[in-house]
Amino acid sequence: MVSTALLLGFALAAAITDLCWKKIYNWTTYPGILAGFAVSALESQGIGWEESLLGIVGCGLIMVFCFLCFPLGGGDVKLITMLAAFLGWYHGLECMLWTFVLGAVLGLSMLIWKFGVLKLLGRVCKQIGWLGAYRQWLPLSVEDRQALEPQLFLAPAALVAVVIVKFSLAH
Repeated sequence: MVSTALLLGFALAAAITDLCWKKIYNWTTYPGILAGFAVSALESQGIGWEESLLGIVGCGLIMVFCFLCFPLGGGDVKLITMLAAFLGWYHGLECMLWTFVLGAVLGLSMLIWKFGVLKLLGRVCKQIGWLGAYRQWLPLSVEDRQALEPQLFLAPAALVAVVIVKFSLAH
């Protein structure tokens, strides 16, 4: 029970700072990782220190790989690592996947809000037509490239993912 309250508190703090200042601060994630590990080890019905450590290392390494390959922030890496400290390997991985799915839905929603469905579908059709005709993607203009790089807020998506995973809403 204590671990759930702490997990939701840290995830909520990260979501608020991500929305307000577009940053997930170390003062949220580092104490969260330590608290998750400690509570997991000490709570009688906790996941245990081994599972917490496996979650920290496993999910942390996956997120470092994602950080190196994709445009993610370091705060996102530490956020998922923190969540895995509370949830363990399996549920941490499930939470990470839910975070990415919900973040993608949020990003697509932002694009639809910004451009509209018809304009986005027109651009997709134009790309597909170019691909069919020339066997390569149509190079994007600087303006199009910037428009397709909206600021994603993974911490709010992670908060919803924690609720889904912790309260078994997806099962």
